[in-house]
Amino acid sequence: MADTFQERTTSEIDPYFDTTLPSNITGLAGETVQLACRVKNIGNRTVSWVRHRDIHLLTVGTYTYTSDQRFEAMHKFHTEEWILRIRYPQRKDSGIYECQISTTPPIGHPVRLTIVEDMNFAIFIVVSISFERQVLKDNFRIARKPVTEIVGGPHLFINKGSTINLTCYVRHAPEPPSTIIWIHNHQAINFDSPRGGISLVTEKGPVTSSRLLIQKANFRDSGLYTCSPNNTHPNSVHVHIMSGKKNANFIQNKLYVQVTPHVTDLNSSETFFKRTDSLKKATMCVKPNRYTLKNLITICDNFYFRRLLRDNIKTHSFTQK
Repeated sequence: MADTFQERTTSEIDPYFDTTLPSNITGLAGETVQLACRVKNIGNRTVSWVRHRDIHLLTVGTYTYTSDQRFEAMHKFHTEEWILRIRYPQRKDSGIYECQISTTPPIGHPVRLTIVEDMNFAIFIVVSISFERQVLKDNFRIARKPVTEIVGGPHLFINKGSTINLTCYVRHAPEPPSTIIWIHNHQAINFDSPRGGISLVTEKGPVTSSRLLIQKANFRDSGLYTCSPNNTHPNSVHVHIMSGKKNANFIQNKLYVQVTPHVTDLNSSETFFKRTDSLKKATMCVKPNRYTLKNLITICDNFYFRRLLRDNIKTHSFTQK
């Protein structure tokens, strides 16, 4: 192991490290993290990753030299980046990892990894460092938990005969998902089915998008649609196909309230109402002033709300908020 971390040699033909990449990485326990180093003028040398804690050689080139299968060497041909990927990291994995070039003597570049179980603690670390140094350097990066979201969920109302347009975004993933599967009512969508009119457009990048288009929607297209990336958790949306007599846009923009029929004991019902509209389109929020229910919140027009509830609650008063 190199005693000092040499960033660049004096010779123009010797390899050296590009130090613009982050040298401090904070990751969330259980979520994949990647440590990267960029090597210029590598020539015929090899790049290795060494863990300082026990001076353990983890990778050489694209080969992994550890029985711990959570560690993996990654390198794309004709690129300068050499990545150490750690799946399911734990707090004990925190410490310094050195990226080494096989020169004589070897030269190395350290990357400090901090694994936390609560991202609020990670933010505290960043704020503390920023306060102490007066400015937060660009080489400090927080690894955020990957998120899958579908625009307009969790309920979408579509007029019969129109096009269903579902857009799924994958954010904060260590790398773009290699595959995204769309599922309808627990079955993978068949784009070659006799129904026809189904297409998919996927764009990969820092934020990966996958757009599912279904033309000439019919009632059989109703149901649960799930966007399932291979590298993070899926997300779902309920699609409701409306007949020509009902305006899907009105329902989507105004209100959709699910009422549990014939509820007599409010204290025992934790899901009496479910809010499924958008806050920005709400006109008022009403909730009972005599009962406290965990999930009792609905946003709606007062008249529409009372009309929905008149057969379920006969002696109940409401306070407008």
